[in-house]
Amino acid sequence: MEKITCTVNGQETAFAEGSTMEDVVRSLGADPAKVVVERNAVIVPREKFAAVEAGEGDVIEVVQFVGGG
Repeated sequence: MEKITCTVNGQETAFAEGSTMEDVVRSLGADPAKVVVERNAVIVPREKFAAVEAGEGDVIEVVQFVGGG
């Protein structure tokens, strides 16, 4: 299977071709229900995480919600 390279949270990362935003989030050990994903400066709606594929050279930011008081 071919590999692609993306920048995820500032670090170059390799993924299998066809990897989705959900795959990217899970590779970080994050819960898809508790993050926001930005791909190439565009927010990816949570309901589309499993459908939107990462592409070669994409810049992806995954931001986790942190609770506290």
